[in-house]
Amino acid sequence: MARYSAIVGALLALPLPANAAPLNTMNEVGAALQACWTPPANSGNSSVTLSFSFKRDGTLIGPPKPTAIKVSGDDKARQAFVDAATAALRNCLPLSFSPALAQGIPGKVFTLQFNSPKDNAKAVQQ
Repeated sequence: MARYSAIVGALLALPLPANAAPLNTMNEVGAALQACWTPPANSGNSSVTLSFSFKRDGTLIGPPKPTAIKVSGDDKARQAFVDAATAALRNCLPLSFSPALAQGIPGKVFTLQFNSPKDNAKAVQQ
């Protein structure tokens, strides 16, 4: 029973973006995605830019692709940073779009830069 309670408690602590107020702009989308981002420890002044497209339902069309990577350290550190950014994006979905945003978003390519230290970024349409 204690194990069940721990699992339920952990699930209740998870963010539930689908239940949040609908997002109206790409700036709001960028802020929502950044809220899910936790840079890896000791990542210095690193960044990765991911390119991705949304469906109307707030999920992704295919996996995100790194388009620019600037990470201090070796290949392992680089991969850990890219994996953390990809996981942040994946774990934040699905997003809830307003009807107007959902209408114009499908299939368009967006980019978002994930930085360390964490700061605010904007999702940019290409």
